[in-house]
Amino acid sequence: MTTTQQARGASPVDFATFGDYGDFRRKQPQPATGEFVRSAYPFRGRITADGSSGYPAVAGRYHLYISWACPWAHRTAIVRKLLGLEEAISLSAVDPVRDGRGWAFREGPGYSLDPVNGFSLLRQAYEATEPGYDGHISVPVLWDRQTSRIVSNNFPDITIDLDTQFGAFSNGTDLYPQALRSEIDVINAVIYETVNNGVYRSGMATSREAYHDAASKVFATLDSLEERLAGRRYLFGDAITEADIRLWVTLARFDAVYHYHFKVNLRRLTDYPNLWGYARDLYSLPAFRDTTNFDHIKRHYYTTHPHINPTRIVPDGPLLDWATPHDRALS
Repeated sequence: MTTTQQARGASPVDFATFGDYGDFRRKQPQPATGEFVRSAYPFRGRITADGSSGYPAVAGRYHLYISWACPWAHRTAIVRKLLGLEEAISLSAVDPVRDGRGWAFREGPGYSLDPVNGFSLLRQAYEATEPGYDGHISVPVLWDRQTSRIVSNNFPDITIDLDTQFGAFSNGTDLYPQALRSEIDVINAVIYETVNNGVYRSGMATSREAYHDAASKVFATLDSLEERLAGRRYLFGDAITEADIRLWVTLARFDAVYHYHFKVNLRRLTDYPNLWGYARDLYSLPAFRDTTNFDHIKRHYYTTHPHINPTRIVPDGPLLDWATPHDRALS
């Protein structure tokens, strides 16, 4: 048994031995313009209520592997909790700090050993699904206990399937109402391109031009959303939808990480009265507050991007009072 695979989880994070995650995986081709291109998410199975996809919505069959640090994974945890699916779909979190071996299972505050398969590294789930897999190892992963394989690592699909296919086990909350789906899809596409992924396109850019283009689009969209939220409590009125969850996970990380670390620093979230009040309004709800781990978020970003933060020092700030009254219910 090697140091990468131990009976009680992965050995401790060791950058000296294993390097950084990006050092030991297949490189995603990046354009000469310096623009960041996100890695592919190749596992795209879907859950269906009637089982027509081969993956029926069955309580107890599926497990979510997540990181509390990752915004794509974070939103699956929020949706699961909002829908009351905690008993139907189990969940566990990996260590927020990853070395060259990628996401790993260890015991620690807010993360644990793998309760389903006893894996040491998340890459073992990928290799069990596709032997010899050498692509990107990402969270969230929706794992099927019955077939012992990954159903999906395509994060946009996972939450939509939780929203729409697990009605028999949910509390009846509708985050993706049929009448609003086309409008939600439109705003989700804008939020993903210019905000969710836009902060990465800013922070990971390798040219001034690519950075400026990405950062400018982030703030153009935030400015537009600030105006939209002046007259409504949530993005589509008085009820939370899938769109709010997708936006919120970036807002939650904005001042703590993205403003400084990814250089999206024209303005802070706290400089936007409506967006900051909206973010605090959502945070006041257990599904958002209880799934948000700022320690994991900050340690992950500041320690695992050495090309951006070579010292790996995690800053003390900023000091943000998420409990300040938001007064959004009166909007």
